[in-house]
Amino acid sequence: MGNEDIIRTNDVLVREMELSDGAATDWHFHSQVHDYFVCLEGKVRVETKNPDGALVLEPGQRFLVAPRHVHRIINVAGRISKYLLVQGVGHYDFCKEQPTEEQ
Repeated sequence: MGNEDIIRTNDVLVREMELSDGAATDWHFHSQVHDYFVCLEGKVRVETKNPDGALVLEPGQRFLVAPRHVHRIINVAGRISKYLLVQGVGHYDFCKEQPTEEQ
């Protein structure tokens, strides 16, 4: 997975992200910041928990994930996919979802 920062301040991050075929981020959430995803190339699936959901984004489509909402991104294009990630406003953290006894 490659990425390139476009803007980085104490409260906002804008980054171009790249996922190889079938790659996924870990399940995670952020305490303060929203994640705003915009598909640039290929197809990415945004999956969420509580409530459970999934949405496939194609180029030009976007999706917003609120703070404390567990989510992950998966490349479902069969080739490299790219998306724009906008995070803010607030302190950035990456909190991995804690496994439960059922997982």
